[in-house]
Amino acid sequence: MFDDLYNTDILTLSASLKNERLEAPDGTTRKVSKLCGSWLEIDVNMDGLVVSEVALRVQACALGQSSAAILKQGIIGASLEELSEARDALREMLKAEGEAPKGRFEKLDLLKGVKAYPARHTSTLLAFEAATEAVEMALRHG
Repeated sequence: MFDDLYNTDILTLSASLKNERLEAPDGTTRKVSKLCGSWLEIDVNMDGLVVSEVALRVQACALGQSSAAILKQGIIGASLEELSEARDALREMLKAEGEAPKGRFEKLDLLKGVKAYPARHTSTLLAFEAATEAVEMALRHG
């Protein structure tokens, strides 16, 4: 069953990330999963109310990395509202009977199998929780 979880799409996504930083980010945050030790740091720059640049530093399992890669692919041009909706939909998909997010983050559907592994929920949510917090910070200070 675990083999179904770590399929080729998830492993390819997880391998696509490179650790990077922005010079002077508008918002930055770090989130840590106390359960497994996974962590993620994100820097964002804003153009008005939407994300214009992003950089990630990730140390997580393949599921956390895949979620971060999906975030990175879709975040440019995203608003706080879109990020919050994606975060909430991902949480519902993992913890309840919710559907995967639609639109720019619809690839999160690849992670629906994580629902059966509660110990992996936190690391899978890290990227979207961190991104939402970093954008909130950027908008407060912008």
